[in-house]
Amino acid sequence: MSVQPTVFVVDDDPLVLRTLERVITSAGWPVDTYPSGVDFLAVCNPNQPGCIVLDLRMPQISGLTIQEQLTARGVSMPIIFITAYGEVSTAVQAMKAGAVDFLEKPFSNQALLTCVEYAMARDARARQIRAERDEVSRRTARLSRREQEVSELIVAGYTNKEIGDQLGIRVRTVEAHRQRAMKKLQARSVAELTRIVLSANRAGPAASSDET
Repeated sequence: MSVQPTVFVVDDDPLVLRTLERVITSAGWPVDTYPSGVDFLAVCNPNQPGCIVLDLRMPQISGLTIQEQLTARGVSMPIIFITAYGEVSTAVQAMKAGAVDFLEKPFSNQALLTCVEYAMARDARARQIRAERDEVSRRTARLSRREQEVSELIVAGYTNKEIGDQLGIRVRTVEAHRQRAMKKLQARSVAELTRIVLSANRAGPAASSDET
């Protein structure tokens, strides 16, 4: 399976597979096709960027079941469901479970490409956000416990003297912790330090080094 952003089309109808591949490829997107959900699940990579165009009803395993299994495996690629007439209620269920869109047959080439463009952009943005959060977590994990405490108090608006009083340390020691924290976080200003610390807090607690 490719690591470049790819549109994965899963449908048990060979004619539909060929048609969707032709249309999506004409818009410049790499396409991989699979005749069944079993085949797709066998090779799907959780780190793969792209989106999935998935038939809702297929033999062996349904589109909804595939969606559930992908979620359980940590696959975050957006899913566009293809549905037949009368399956709208099932498609709504899929949307509630995280699908980004559904197309009811028959649909136009432009409708398909619009959905694909949206799904690919959404996936790219989500991966960018995760990468930024991972980088913030990597930086904050390098801070000692004391550097974390000083950083949090700086962000809260306390002066060096107030921080020293709270932590029971000298102002010069506060300044030293502050300088080391900003260097480790690659923050060039208090505003940038604030952005990094707040982002780390949203991402969840990070382990710190044992040094103080």
